[in-house]
Amino acid sequence: MTIPKKSVVAVIDYGMGNLHSVAKALEHVADENTHVVVTSDPAVIDAADRVLLPGVGAIRDCVGEMHKTGLVPSIRKAMAEKPFLAICVGIQSLMSHSEENNGVDCLNHFQGNALFFGETHKDYDGRKLKVPHMGWNQVSQTIDHPLWKGIPDKAPFYFVHSYYVVPQNKEEMAGTCDYGLTFCVALAKDNVFAVQFHPEKSHKDGLQLYKNFINWNGRAY
Repeated sequence: MTIPKKSVVAVIDYGMGNLHSVAKALEHVADENTHVVVTSDPAVIDAADRVLLPGVGAIRDCVGEMHKTGLVPSIRKAMAEKPFLAICVGIQSLMSHSEENNGVDCLNHFQGNALFFGETHKDYDGRKLKVPHMGWNQVSQTIDHPLWKGIPDKAPFYFVHSYYVVPQNKEEMAGTCDYGLTFCVALAKDNVFAVQFHPEKSHKDGLQLYKNFINWNGRAY
C-alpha cells in the first residue's frame, strides 16, 4: 500500500504575528493528509505546498524582520510559485509603500499604498469613528474567487487595524468593507490572496477561508 505524501502548509515565522492561533485554526480544518508547520527555515518554506504570511504590529518591524531574518527571497519565491495567503499586516507588507512609521517601503507585490484612517476619521454622518478599526465588520466580495467558496457575501470578519490598503489596480480587489469609507480588505492576483482581517478570530467563516486555502490549487477560478 502506498502511503500518500502529506501536503505541507508553512506558516512563516519572522518574529511577528499570533502564530499559535493561526496554526491551530489551520490544523482544525486540515485533513489527515495535510501537515501545518510554523517555520523560519527558508528551505522548509521553499519545499512547502502552500505558504501563509501572518503579521501584527507596526509595518516597519514586520518588513524589517522579514529582511533581517533573510526570508524575503523565500517569500517572493512562494508568491511566484504556489498558493500563498497573507493576513492582517501581511496584506500591507505586500504593498509598494505604507504611510506608517513615517513611510516604509514594502515588498511591492501589489502596487499601491497602505494609508492611515486618520485621527479624525468620521462616519458618513460626520460622527467620529474610533481608530484603530477594531471588531466585526461585513466584507463585500467583489470577485468570485475559490477562497470565498462557502462564505456568504457580506459575512462578518474580525478586524484590528489603523491602516488600509489602496491598490493601483482595482481589478486586484477581492473584497471591500465600510468604515467611514469603502476600502479594500482583500486582494487577489494569480496564486496570491491577501486579507486585512483575522480569519483565525472570525469563527466559522474565517475557518472556511482557511479550509478553502488548504484545498486551493492556486488558480483564480
